[in-house]
Amino acid sequence: MTLRRLYCFFVIEAGSRYVHILGVTTNPDGPWTVQQIRNLLMDLGDRRADFRFLIRDRAGQFSASFDAILASAGIEPIKIPPRSPQANSYAERFVLTAWTEVTDRMLIFGTHRVKLGQEGQDS
Repeated sequence: MTLRRLYCFFVIEAGSRYVHILGVTTNPDGPWTVQQIRNLLMDLGDRRADFRFLIRDRAGQFSASFDAILASAGIEPIKIPPRSPQANSYAERFVLTAWTEVTDRMLIFGTHRVKLGQEGQDS
């Protein structure tokens, strides 16, 4: 058993702090993020008019087509400055909370298995 890195794509509504979990993958490429933002816009329906901006980082999976889909929905994508995580503090706080909550409750089992009820007993 090996541990794998998973990437979670999420959007936070700043006013209500409601978190939309759009998807989880091991390979967040451009086409995947484009499809996830399309899904979000479909789910929002008429509520998408309430959104004016989407603040995002400068990761490579956010392609020009990602920004074009947002712009066609009337949402302006805003890139944070390089190496400035404080510019997206809501997302950074969510990541910190999720990271600590998930890793605090993770159990890692080794290859050695112990039979329940047999520990500490002499043969």
